Amino acid sequence: MAAANQACLDCHGQPHIATLPPADRRLMVSDEVGVAHEGPPTRPGLYLDVAAVYRTSVHGGLTCVSCHLDGSELPHPARLEPARCDACHETEWRDYRSSVHAIGLDRGDANAATCSDCHGTHDMLSSRNVQSRTHKLQLPFTCAQCHTNPRMMEEGGVHQPLAAQQYIDSMHGRGLIEKGLIVAPSCNDCHGTHRILPSEDPMSTIHRDNVPATCGHCHVGVERIYEESIHGQLLAAGDERGPVCATCHSAHEIVHPADSAFKLRSDERCGQCHADRLARYRETFHGKAIALGRSAVAACYDCHGHHDIVGLDDPASRLVGERRVETCQQCHPDGGENFAAYIAHADHTDRENYPALYWTFVVMTALVIGTFTFFGVHTALWLARSSALYLRDPRAFRHQKLRAVRDDEQYVRFRPFERFLHGLVVSSFLLLVATGMPLKFFDTGWAQVMIDFMGGLEVAGALHRAGAIITFIYFALHLGSLALAAVRHRSRFRNPETKRFDLRQAWRVAFSPEMPLPTLTDVRDWWAHQKWFFGRGPRPQFDKWTYWEKFDYFAVFWGVAIIGLSGLVLWFPEAFTKVLPGWIINVAVIVHSDEALLAAGFIFTFHFFNVHFRPEKFPMDPVIFSGRISRAEMLHERKRWLDRLESEGRLDAVRVRDEWPHWKRVLHPLGFFAFGIGTLLLLLIFFAMGSRLLGGH
Repeated sequence: MAAANQACLDCHGQPHIATLPPADRRLMVSDEVGVAHEGPPTRPGLYLDVAAVYRTSVHGGLTCVSCHLDGSELPHPARLEPARCDACHETEWRDYRSSVHAIGLDRGDANAATCSDCHGTHDMLSSRNVQSRTHKLQLPFTCAQCHTNPRMMEEGGVHQPLAAQQYIDSMHGRGLIEKGLIVAPSCNDCHGTHRILPSEDPMSTIHRDNVPATCGHCHVGVERIYEESIHGQLLAAGDERGPVCATCHSAHEIVHPADSAFKLRSDERCGQCHADRLARYRETFHGKAIALGRSAVAACYDCHGHHDIVGLDDPASRLVGERRVETCQQCHPDGGENFAAYIAHADHTDRENYPALYWTFVVMTALVIGTFTFFGVHTALWLARSSALYLRDPRAFRHQKLRAVRDDEQYVRFRPFERFLHGLVVSSFLLLVATGMPLKFFDTGWAQVMIDFMGGLEVAGALHRAGAIITFIYFALHLGSLALAAVRHRSRFRNPETKRFDLRQAWRVAFSPEMPLPTLTDVRDWWAHQKWFFGRGPRPQFDKWTYWEKFDYFAVFWGVAIIGLSGLVLWFPEAFTKVLPGWIINVAVIVHSDEALLAAGFIFTFHFFNVHFRPEKFPMDPVIFSGRISRAEMLHERKRWLDRLESEGRLDAVRVRDEWPHWKRVLHPLGFFAFGIGTLLLLLIFFAMGSRLLGGH
């Protein structure tokens, strides 16, 4: 055989032939094998290392002209036809001719792979040789020569230009390449070897109808389970809605189902077919947590099953009868039958099927819109009136403001205990909003940033519960202080003549100007204020508590009751559903979410306006930190209180005797810090609400 090849090797066995200029060789010599270059694999050079390459190849026993048929007569033509493989490999050649590679070659795609591109040329080794380009361990890299080149893939009309890299990073690729597990599939296990057909071809191994069988070559048990599932039955019936393996697991980016990456994307994959269910799932804590990167919550398949998904009317369903309770108990071991009745995909806009949720949503929405509308108009009118006064006489406006700040005659309005409680209110409220709003607006970019900054959703949840505990503490302290004050001053509730408890006397004390309880006087004050807004009356004078301060005060009672109770239901759902139906959790979600939005929006807009943004108070009214109010400010805004104190002879009793200037250096910066955080959160909420409105959500 060596003698038969000698005539060829007399030229092609000489190393200097590779260095001859093209004009002398009459052929363009491509890059040597193994040299990295951009573009498709090139043909080998003219030089052939017989000992190191040819004789060690699988074709080492063949003559040159066995493949180069038109090179038998010397001198042979300057450009020979490509080596022919069909003479010996007829079956493989026939399969190749029907493949996507040959079709591409026929339509003029110079990048389409030929036999030598995959198997090599003179250095071709048996596929059983671990060094062979077509050995299972090497095949991904052989295919990657073309399938990692975006330009080539685009020119060839390949829909997945990153397939090779995705495979290498996948569960299959890591198992084969990193761990050397030859049981892991390589490219040809799914696509075939020589007869690689496009996915649109019904005969293709990766055609949609054939994917389960292709995957079933390795996953035999899973294929059988899938065939019995509702998805498999849809596919068998020819229904295009029936998902196949690649629909959920993808084609090349396959990861282990236990990996968090798989779970975090599972809702999107299910949502490709179940968009309506996905939208409602993402309104639940589970859906929001998944979107924010927490995988330790229930995804779709945790409840519905994996490959064994069946219809809800099937007795084998995980969500039927006692099996539903068992399914919930996988994560909530204390959850009972009522807990399992929680409606996972409830639509609060569906009045017919979910009336309780619908009316809860309507009432809460009306409350939010009504409150914001009322106080929005009120704030706009006040700002317009104050701005008009400032523009009319800026010097007088500033002089009055400076008098209120610099007046040396100061009186106590808030005691240290009350200021301490306000500090708890500020800290807990900001903590609750900062940790709760990212969950409500989970679909915004800033929500993910804030959750990551806090250390993840678990940390944010722990901080949120800490804020709730602080809220319950300050609320209990306040109620306790009221009860203690009532005991200490119980004589005020007695009839002066009989010295016995008198309900009417207690009522008069409770609704006296010293208490922040609403009275008919507040309605008259509000009306007088509206007249002043429009220049139809004098600036009204107030007592110790204004009508808007009373609203702020009772908003805390309302908020703690509504947000607190609904929050406890969400915190301890198993305990509450021992006596309440499961849909109470759905109601609690709506109430807690909307009431929290109302509280945050109200505090960061209207309350901030009253104590920060009003021209008379800008940049901050420090009374809640200092506890003091000047005589000039009382004359300007609370003359009724000043007159009452003077008439009752109690003015001297509330004269300031503390050392506020020493505390001012500490408390003022803290106040501005809280104000800054609140303003930032307000802007983020407005941004999120605007994005949802523009997006049609």
